[in-house]
Amino acid sequence: MNFTHDVIVIGGGAAGLTAAGGCALFGLEAALIEGNKMGGECLNNGCVPSKAIITAAKRAQEAREEQRYGITLAAPKVEWAGVHRHIHDAIAHIEPHDSKETFEEMGVEVILDRARITGKHTVEAGGRTLSAPRIVIATGSEPFVPPIEGLDEVPYLTNENLFDLTEQPEHLVIIGGGVIGMEMAQSFCRLGSKVTVINPGRLMGRDDEESVQVVADVMREEGVTFVNGMGQRVEARDGTIAVHTDGGETVNGSHLLIAVGRKARVEGYGLEELGIELGRNGIKVDARRRTSVKSIYAIGDCREGPRLTHVSGYEGSNVALEIVTGIPAKVDWRALPWCTYTEPEVAQIGLTEEEARNKFGAKVTVVKEGFDHNERAIAEDSTKGHLKVVLKGKKVIGASICGKNAGELLLPFTQSITGKSSTFALGSAIISYPTRSEISKAAAFSAWEPTVFGSLPKKYAAFVAKMRRTFN
Repeated sequence: MNFTHDVIVIGGGAAGLTAAGGCALFGLEAALIEGNKMGGECLNNGCVPSKAIITAAKRAQEAREEQRYGITLAAPKVEWAGVHRHIHDAIAHIEPHDSKETFEEMGVEVILDRARITGKHTVEAGGRTLSAPRIVIATGSEPFVPPIEGLDEVPYLTNENLFDLTEQPEHLVIIGGGVIGMEMAQSFCRLGSKVTVINPGRLMGRDDEESVQVVADVMREEGVTFVNGMGQRVEARDGTIAVHTDGGETVNGSHLLIAVGRKARVEGYGLEELGIELGRNGIKVDARRRTSVKSIYAIGDCREGPRLTHVSGYEGSNVALEIVTGIPAKVDWRALPWCTYTEPEVAQIGLTEEEARNKFGAKVTVVKEGFDHNERAIAEDSTKGHLKVVLKGKKVIGASICGKNAGELLLPFTQSITGKSSTFALGSAIISYPTRSEISKAAAFSAWEPTVFGSLPKKYAAFVAKMRRTFN
């Protein structure tokens, strides 16, 4: 078969851009097909705009505490047009990095059109039939909209239109207490909106429960209201949106945000006609990210598995490496990190304490250090939170961090979990003082403290001391 390309990538988000760009930089003929906006979810309505609004909200919160550390500030005055402008300036500033022109300069042929896979090696797009030995699906995900009665009869927001608001919500009701729901709840509250979060059971269910509790308590203090329940019915009422929960409560708000998770974007690409196997929420793949049709890969949010931008980039790199070298590249989730950018942040890598105890039982120990003993945190008056290191024996299998800039403290545990470092090495490292990262050294040292100061080392120290007294 005469192929038009070496690889065809469908989707111009984090996963697809990394895969197509990586292959092109090695000299392969790569085609990238994008039917919407280059940059995908992260750039246009995910990571970038959400972190931009979080930054604006932090600024407002700092000013709201008018007298602190002997410094007096003016109370914040939120200009929503300025917040909106800041969000879209951030997008515009990053946009060129992911643009058609940038990837064409790398050697990628970029086609802005909807793609349809027509065979194991063929794709239709832009009025053409493209062909390649390998096809990569990176079509991403979209907000999951639950089947709530009346929802289709009222205006509602998702992350896809939230950041286009040109007026500030008076009362934002959020259905969903996951990452998006919690980040936006705190941000809009800090910017002056009344905020109510409706969520059944645990908030941020994939994170360490103790860490999440710290954040929830902070958010309550700042004014966020939490309602334990499921949205059962929605209706427009006197210029507001009323959400009725299964617990009998009714919450009336000016705006409604749906933030209950994501669903893979897999429809309309010809997958089922080709026999590509789909799972409960995404394309089924093996450890190499191959679909049931082995010449076709699926990476990023469109496949079953974790949905994080850095995971998409990691999978894009892996698949590009496999296509370029022909050497199988399997994913490794042992040291998978993620962070929720509330204040304080909640960061996780590897197993949580609950997951570890369920998996390994009594073999698990947990070392916990509080930021109230970290001298940098004390100097900054930012001591809420902690670090928990989850161990099986002396081996790190997870870490949960809650605190200021918690996500920045995950790196050494990546090394420990993958065996590229150890708690002993970390506990004996020289770390700049005063820094928040000292908490990592303290926790690592605590893990070895019973061994280092155990009976055998004490006997040895006593023997050395006795020898010195005798012969000096």
